[in-house]
Amino acid sequence: MAREIVLDTETTGFDPRTGDRLIEVGCIELLDLLPTGRTFHRFVNPERSIPADAIKVHGITDDKVRDAPKFHEIVDDLMEFVGDAQMIAHNAAFDRNFIDFELNRCGRPITGEPRWIDTLKLAQTRFPGMPNSLDALCKRYKVSLVERTLHGALIDARLLAEVYLELRGGKERVLDLSSGVGGRGPGGLIEIAAYGARPRPLAPRSTEAEHATHVAFLASVLKDQSLWQAHGVTFLETSATEPA
Repeated sequence: MAREIVLDTETTGFDPRTGDRLIEVGCIELLDLLPTGRTFHRFVNPERSIPADAIKVHGITDDKVRDAPKFHEIVDDLMEFVGDAQMIAHNAAFDRNFIDFELNRCGRPITGEPRWIDTLKLAQTRFPGMPNSLDALCKRYKVSLVERTLHGALIDARLLAEVYLELRGGKERVLDLSSGVGGRGPGGLIEIAAYGARPRPLAPRSTEAEHATHVAFLASVLKDQSLWQAHGVTFLETSATEPA
């Protein structure tokens, strides 16, 4: 099964190269696009003060993270949880820059761009020219925002996991006929693979009496019986049931 990690971060600002740091990370594990129930969540001491403008966004104050572990103290647990899975984030470059910056400070290998899937880019492809923030996508897909009064890494990761499922085709994605079964044939036409007979035929759901009544009804109202005959329905030749 395909294992993926939906990840979100909260930070002190926009750019780790100018001194901003990670202060919260939340992860949701997916198997075949669906949450398994396994999560990872940590607050992180950024070793600096948090600007007032950032606090207005996520509500995380200096007091809240003063006793939190520093990144190098959680890095082993975080990367063990992530493993070799692909990582999914909204505007992934932002989260990746902070994660890779912190990994580099610890002397750890960075994740690198190929491991990340950007749901913002997926949304922009599907809904060009439309608002594609996480809030906008939640409203578009009717994902409840009742728990989200402020940004939070784990809450946002949960919301994004639902949005990601919808962007990949939704709960009924198996009904997407555009993918076909068997691939495309000459001229780009979709070739649908043929299925054989059931190894165990289904038992009839009607009684013999009900079947006979149904056949008699068809014989009394249908002038052209060829369609039903093609499906194995046998009509008795009787002038009494043939319409004039």
